[in-house]
Amino acid sequence: MPPLPPVTQALLLINVALYCLDIALGESLSRGWLALWPLGSSHFMPWQVVTYAFMHGSMIHIFLNMMALWMFGGELERIWGTRRFMQFYGASILMAAVTQLLMALVTGSVAPTVGASGGTFGLLLAFGMMFPNRTIMPLFPPIPMKAKYFVAIYGAVELFQGVTNTQSGVAHFAHLGGMLGGWLVIRYWRGQLPFSRLPRGPRRRP
Repeated sequence: MPPLPPVTQALLLINVALYCLDIALGESLSRGWLALWPLGSSHFMPWQVVTYAFMHGSMIHIFLNMMALWMFGGELERIWGTRRFMQFYGASILMAAVTQLLMALVTGSVAPTVGASGGTFGLLLAFGMMFPNRTIMPLFPPIPMKAKYFVAIYGAVELFQGVTNTQSGVAHFAHLGGMLGGWLVIRYWRGQLPFSRLPRGPRRRP
């Protein structure tokens, strides 16, 4: 396998390092000022729309997110380059944060949110759009399937869970928000609706 490109590698290392530090500090970071608190909470700070994506609540939580980052992030960064990959990942986690803040206002939730899932769901969507017919072997379920079907199934499951299981403690709509953010970025790069066509001239098509 080719070595991981720099941003994907850095994200993996930072997430793991902060998780270990958080455990050593008694989870004061993931439950404190780095988590994403609802807007109505006195704990909310503007930087949390970014920092929450580097904190995780459990070993299985960080394992699944880092597995997705490793599976999809490296190849996308090699194709897009460092700058575009950072733009894409950043847009995904920001849209996930905005979606979660809006849902917290609607539902009255006072719980903080942590995890890179918004970013990794954005990467999942991008992989499905870039390589729709690539066969992948997901962990759940362990059945080979084309990337486009995997993305569609996971998106439908997240929507169903978000609507029917609001007390699960999982930010399903944040995951969908990450996918939406990633989709909008790719549509913008391609000059497709809801964005106007980009000016004519040489450009790379993601």
